[in-house]
Amino acid sequence: MIALAVHGPMSLDRLAADQDIPRRYCGDVLRFLRQADLVHSQRGSDGGYRLAHPAERITLADVIQATEGVSPPPPHFSGAAEPLTEIWERLHRHQSTLLSEITLAHVIGSSNEETTHR
Repeated sequence: MIALAVHGPMSLDRLAADQDIPRRYCGDVLRFLRQADLVHSQRGSDGGYRLAHPAERITLADVIQATEGVSPPPPHFSGAAEPLTEIWERLHRHQSTLLSEITLAHVIGSSNEETTHR
């Protein structure tokens, strides 16, 4: 998703090579992203994959949910470890909130800022 946000439309072969992942695996991930309406595909010589929405509207939570599914609920502890249950619940809520706030545009921006400041 970051590669598509940075480079624009890309073929499956180029994406797989660019990300150094097997073509078949890349195709599976793109299928999940397409089913979630996060990417669109186009066949033909000018074909490839592109973001279905502006990078500012796609969150990391969207991408993770499309590729990994819904995260399981935090564990419940009993006995002496029971206080950990609330800590794990808070951690889960913070993680969900953070991933829902960070967009592809944020990631690209922070990547560009790091490159600029080096």
